[in-house]
Amino acid sequence: MPAPAQPPIGRTLALTAKDVSRAFDAALTAVGGSLPTWLIMISLQTRRLGTQRALAETVGIKPATLTHHLNAMEADGLVTRHRSADNRRVHDVRLSERGQVLFHRLAAAAAAHDRRLRAGLGEEEIATLERLLTRLRRNVTDHDPTEHP
Repeated sequence: MPAPAQPPIGRTLALTAKDVSRAFDAALTAVGGSLPTWLIMISLQTRRLGTQRALAETVGIKPATLTHHLNAMEADGLVTRHRSADNRRVHDVRLSERGQVLFHRLAAAAAAHDRRLRAGLGEEEIATLERLLTRLRRNVTDHDPTEHP
């Protein structure tokens, strides 16, 4: 099989995504957080989620994994969990005051990371990048993978 004329776009995208993700996690770690903590906190701040299952779906992790993270966050004083009066199986999860402080540090780190990513790119280039990334995502999610293109 001959070598491709150009590197596969999926390889370039995967390597770029890995590097960007590592840099983001490093930025969050530098201010006392982590990517899972940030994803949970931003979801709690921006959405009114009824259950831990809904929170797990929003964050993109399994409910058992979320429970593990919430246990650690609760032990660190970052979140509070209370059983719903209507349904004892449902927990209401909220950021504590300490969690709010960490959330704002993580938000600042996330904003700085975003500025770093955008460095040297104009608005039109960013809009084009967003369109292209959306198209790539749709290319792999909007069809049956068993079908040939």
